[in-house]
Amino acid sequence: MPRPSRISTTPLAVQLLREGIVESVHQVHAAVADSRGRLLSGAGDADNASFIRSALKPFQAMAIASTGALDAFKLTDKDLAIICGSHKGLTHQARQVFGILWRADLEPTCLRCPVPDGKKSPLEHNCSGKHAGMLACCKQQGWELNTYLNRNHPLQQLILNRFASLLGMPSDEFICAHDDCGAPTYFMQLRQMATLYAKLASGENLEMERVVRAMTHHPEMVSGPGGFDTELMCLTHGEILSKSGAEGIQCMSRVGEGLGVALKVVDGSKRAKYAAALHVLRQLGWISPDIADTMAETYLNLSDYKRLDMVGEIDLV
Repeated sequence: MPRPSRISTTPLAVQLLREGIVESVHQVHAAVADSRGRLLSGAGDADNASFIRSALKPFQAMAIASTGALDAFKLTDKDLAIICGSHKGLTHQARQVFGILWRADLEPTCLRCPVPDGKKSPLEHNCSGKHAGMLACCKQQGWELNTYLNRNHPLQQLILNRFASLLGMPSDEFICAHDDCGAPTYFMQLRQMATLYAKLASGENLEMERVVRAMTHHPEMVSGPGGFDTELMCLTHGEILSKSGAEGIQCMSRVGEGLGVALKVVDGSKRAKYAAALHVLRQLGWISPDIADTMAETYLNLSDYKRLDMVGEIDLV
């Protein structure tokens, strides 16, 4: 991908109002791109760089799907959805993850994600689906299991090379660090995240199509009841693909149209990223007023005394 010139506009602002009085303000950068990597619109700095965190999961899953591991172990779209997901550790979600391991003849003790506080098993970790998918891939390929989170492991190199290729960039240009679950995550610009999500929804290859179908047909595995990603994909009947990442990252795709959005809340606020996401989706015309109002009841109207309010617009580039 050619290196475009840097473009900055006024960032979005998410205000917390307590009985109508501004109490806190969160600043948000946003980028909207197409599948060719062209920046179409944005707010703030589209070249703002951050770790993509769990918004990388669909591309980690896409790399896993490319090896044939899903078919080898007869994994379903529902399995693939939880590989892409940041689930809530609910019983049915943990069972879904266990099913992936069982079909690959693996034990839950192989998982290298931590046991969440107050829980009993790594199966309940919100990244356990991703880890189970990684292990299944390693089993099918004959790769070392114990070191699957090492950034130099063949699996992690496969993932890195796949998304770097989508962006048309050398893989060694991406800075790597470990996510909280232990898996590698990567430092990239918002416009690059938006481009990845535009490509994901463009249907350019079978792995992308399968990931999109899995996430939009089984949104309950991507987050869970009341989760932003799950609720948005349910209400839009799969027209919008949505995946959150920690520290204020939110990425979305307009399925079938090759358009992607990436947001970063500067201070990492979760409440602000959901408010900003709804604001951007409404401005782009990707969701109806009815859906926006329904989502606002949960994500903007926080209590009887406080709510979130948006200031600013995304600008055409």
